[in-house]
Amino acid sequence: MQTTDSLLDAIAAAPGAPGQELFDPATGELVGVAPVHGLAELEAAIGAAKAAQPAWAAAGHEARSAALLAAAEAVEARAEELARILSREQGKPLNGPNARFEVGACAAWLRAAAATALEPETVVDDGTTRAVLHYRPLGIVGAIGPWNWPMMITVWQIAPALRMGNAAIVKPSSYTPLSVLALIRVINEALPDGILTVVAGDRQVGSALAEHPAIAKVMFTGSTGAGKAIIRSSADTVKRLTLELGGNDAGIVLPDADPQAIAEGIFWGAFINTGQTCAALKRLYVHTGLYDQVCQALTDFARTVPMGPGLEEANLLGPLQNASQHAIVKDLVQAAKDSGARILLGGDPDESAPGHFYPTTLVTDIDNENPLVTEEQFGPALPIIRYTDIDHAVQMANALEVGLGASVWATDTDAARAVAHRLEAGTVWINTHGTVHPMAPFGGAKQSGYGLEFGTEGLKALGQPQVIHG
Repeated sequence: MQTTDSLLDAIAAAPGAPGQELFDPATGELVGVAPVHGLAELEAAIGAAKAAQPAWAAAGHEARSAALLAAAEAVEARAEELARILSREQGKPLNGPNARFEVGACAAWLRAAAATALEPETVVDDGTTRAVLHYRPLGIVGAIGPWNWPMMITVWQIAPALRMGNAAIVKPSSYTPLSVLALIRVINEALPDGILTVVAGDRQVGSALAEHPAIAKVMFTGSTGAGKAIIRSSADTVKRLTLELGGNDAGIVLPDADPQAIAEGIFWGAFINTGQTCAALKRLYVHTGLYDQVCQALTDFARTVPMGPGLEEANLLGPLQNASQHAIVKDLVQAAKDSGARILLGGDPDESAPGHFYPTTLVTDIDNENPLVTEEQFGPALPIIRYTDIDHAVQMANALEVGLGASVWATDTDAARAVAHRLEAGTVWINTHGTVHPMAPFGGAKQSGYGLEFGTEGLKALGQPQVIHG
């Protein structure tokens, strides 16, 4: 097995070529030097994809599925190397629902895409008319990914694209290019040349990818603002889009909930990946009858979860990935403090310490109009809002322009489901938050985007529907 350094060496910028230094957000140490690609590299990738994609499409589902299974095996063979690169560049710890978990999810989703059936569907056969729905490859898919789950979300985008017979060109976040370059290098051990390429460039490259007439579809995960820019960039070519955009997920705790039983689930729903997850629980509404008990149970559990550098095996929470995100969280918590909200835990970052660490923070007695509630903090700070009437709680949960996910916490699951049906979100969880399954469709409501990923619906979204009559 290669060492992490050898894999980093293999993806590093060539001597004399443009390069970008990447630093560990926990320690400030140099992780590696990523190549910086431009429009010429993008055009070369598109040319290679055009040449390779017809044969890949003609190979058929069985051959493509076999290649994805081989790719999953390759990822598993390099799992520890990949996890350590990810931990050092992104900041997330190795253990818990973090780096090793993310690499494992890459293999799992590759296998799921390979195993998911998608047969032609006879939609009409009445003796007079016969019509069969098929799905053909689109051609070349552009995959533009984020920095919070750079490996896993890249696989969410490319696995169904490849399974459906498309070529894919990946544009990683400039904050985490090494992780994606390493992952794609490993996956490419199982794929023909030209089918999957990484172009590690800046926003200009991303815009060019979204605008390019040769790109049939763009898969994008990121902010709502960036998603809107991609919509505008893609308009002239009427490009297909799947957009998983920002969220500010609400959780509602019903009056019959058991505070001790739900505390751990709420914590990880909010603080997974140190809060840097689009579908994390970002504002919690708790009935006044058990508000104090829930706050205490959350505080007690939060104190048990260690935060520190990702390569230290004991840690389960890491730093914020970059200084800009640290500043956003710091400013939002400070605004909450200034408004009179009460800090139960955290809220006091050590400015003298290395890294972009912000402590686990719980904020109570906060107004629902406070910026920490209405703006997506994307970090380890959870506002807890008191309510007395469930109709008001639902109104507050639905008030924002985003709707990626939501959750309801209760002992009576029938009552929880009744509330869930009233929430304006693409996914609503009962007594958990943020869990995903490769066969359960996932996508946003309102300005959290459109299009579905995962399972059969995810495969269909990467194909061109074609109805054949006769």
